Amino acid sequence: MKREDYISWDEYFMGIALLSGMRSKDPSTQVGACIINKQKKIVAVGYNGFPTGIPDESFSWNSEGDFLDTKYPYVCHAEFNAILNKISIDLENCTLYTTLFPCNECTKAIIQSGITSIIYLSDKYEQSDIIKASKKMLDSVNITYTKYHSNKLSLTIDFTEALPL
Repeated sequence: MKREDYISWDEYFMGIALLSGMRSKDPSTQVGACIINKQKKIVAVGYNGFPTGIPDESFSWNSEGDFLDTKYPYVCHAEFNAILNKISIDLENCTLYTTLFPCNECTKAIIQSGITSIIYLSDKYEQSDIIKASKKMLDSVNITYTKYHSNKLSLTIDFTEALPL
């Protein structure tokens, strides 16, 4: 008889996206993304951070002030990083799990990559023009986006459970 308390595919992949977001050094926003193919295999993960090779101390993590003194012109978003981090396969017909609805710039990369569906956890900027533009583009090319729903409010990873006694 099989276990009954195992996590669903959506919980698993959103959990990977959340765990990936925990790698972000950004003090105010940790976003993660996980891309899967039709066979439910993970083909890419990403989180928000500075481009590879730029030390985390090189630029400000501020979200307010003069544009060039904030994180915004320098940070790569989680979805963009996941697309760039893909293993050597095509992203055609893949699904993107993301902890925050993608901005218009990431949406362009999503469309260009061939991803056909998005499952997102939060849409806290839904009233912004950036997100409205994202949804307008996604709708125009029939990429589906679905709010993540689960009965579970948390998943716990406990390393001690796997350690020998």
